[in-house]
Amino acid sequence: MIDRTSVPDQVFARLQQAILGGAYAPGERLPTQRALAADLGVNMATVREALGRLEQLRLVETRHGSGTHVRDWRTSGGLDALTLLGAHAADPAVGGALFEARRLLLAEAARLAAARRTAEQAAALSELAEAVGAAPDDATALLADWSFMAALVEAAGNLVFQLIMNSVRELYLPHAELFAALVAERDGLLPLYARVARAVEAGDGDAAATAVAELASAQEARMARAGGGR
Repeated sequence: MIDRTSVPDQVFARLQQAILGGAYAPGERLPTQRALAADLGVNMATVREALGRLEQLRLVETRHGSGTHVRDWRTSGGLDALTLLGAHAADPAVGGALFEARRLLLAEAARLAAARRTAEQAAALSELAEAVGAAPDDATALLADWSFMAALVEAAGNLVFQLIMNSVRELYLPHAELFAALVAERDGLLPLYARVARAVEAGDGDAAATAVAELASAQEARMARAGGGR
């Protein structure tokens, strides 16, 4: 049964977790709205609302006369589907793909930022690099790390990169506890943040890309040791 608080959100979450988790295979027809409503203990209007949201995310499709079928979100999903993966970040396949994409995007963003950054953006990166080191706890350090990477992407001046980061933010921040290892043993990471900031300020794209790739790889290794990512 579904808790009566935020019922539509809970029904949506239950169904999307079932789809992303493989309980329903691509192409499989979902139970009827009436059956889902009875199973979850909600009314049909709530089920329709949840299915509508799933359809907007291209996780399901309604076929006339054939009901609602599950789509293969790996081939049909867009950037919005990223926001649904946070709860699955500990899955090696999902986590590995997320961190590989993160490393590659940040490296190219750093290269562009070195060529395009403003003086204010360069100064902000240096300040944010220091903020990671000054963070009193992991939760604060995680937010500082996110702010540093977001500022790097913003300095790159690429709209698509920025939109990707916006989608990743909706995945990352609500599930920050899953990514605590990114800033574990951060004393060993601090020189890398500083190297990225210095290279961007100096306009050295290759050095900036290399430094942020090393930083991302070191963070991936920490996630792997903690049991997340690849």
